[in-house]
Amino acid sequence: MNFPDFRARRMRRSEGLRRMMRENRLSADNLCYPIFVAGGTNVVKPITSMPGQSVWSVDKATDLAARAYDAGIPAVILFGIPDKKDPVGSEAWSANGHVQRAIKAIKKRCPDLVVSADSCFCEYTDHGHCGVLTEGVLDNDASLENLARTVISYARAGADIVAPSGMLDGFVTACRESLDEEGFEQTAIMAYSAKYASAYYGPFRDAVESAPQHGDRRGYQMDPANGREAVREVNMDVAEGADIVMVKPALAYMDIVRMIADEVNLPLAVYNVSGEYAMIEAAAANGWIDRDRIVLETLTGFRRAGADIIITYHALHAAGLLAKR
Repeated sequence: MNFPDFRARRMRRSEGLRRMMRENRLSADNLCYPIFVAGGTNVVKPITSMPGQSVWSVDKATDLAARAYDAGIPAVILFGIPDKKDPVGSEAWSANGHVQRAIKAIKKRCPDLVVSADSCFCEYTDHGHCGVLTEGVLDNDASLENLARTVISYARAGADIVAPSGMLDGFVTACRESLDEEGFEQTAIMAYSAKYASAYYGPFRDAVESAPQHGDRRGYQMDPANGREAVREVNMDVAEGADIVMVKPALAYMDIVRMIADEVNLPLAVYNVSGEYAMIEAAAANGWIDRDRIVLETLTGFRRAGADIIITYHALHAAGLLAKR
């Protein structure tokens, strides 16, 4: 018999050898934990479609952020759920808004924790769209004016990063110019550069009550069939001054992540969104998968595809698993 000259299995036969040969490494340093912030005190409201996740009042959100920091997670991203909504989403830029108060409280409790603030209006408008509507259509430029107000309010509260997510044309320029004019040139921008009109967002919309009251968001979010368009979108945001670019969702878009990683020399984030999280949790609850292994395998896949930052609801769980390795 002619035996093979090279035997790949030699370097797989023990855990030590496998660790030596590992090409991509997942660390808690790669994780960012999303936190939903609402009004009230001592509020922890479980999200039915996202088992293990909740909506938190500012005091409880601050405690949760501290837990994330203690677990070695370097960053959180905050999403606000206002007490009232209106056609323009004015609560988004309220100086006393839930997110603004949470930023201040978290930075006071954990000064070294990176606090990001999602900067969109779908949670804040009574129609559920990502800005101002004119005759039922998203008014891009009027929405940019309100976006500028919002990111300034987050920067004043102490946010390290603002994250415009509405897929508005020119949203990075609007943020950068406004921040610089107000003296916040050190506040970073994480742009939701390639955000797809995805069905994976369903549980998130339940959590923040942001489903559109009419129509959908396909007129401004990207068609899931498109790849080259994502590269164009990312390049535009880079030219406008983004500090971090993002692909959202993550799981069904790893080819896009790879394309962007090969194209752009900037930190690349992915958002492991609510539907992706819910599928894992549902399958694990039914005993169909090994939850711990699936979580780490999925997050490692994002790293292999080229992601530097992974926004994930599994961040706390994953950090605990990684600490045991």
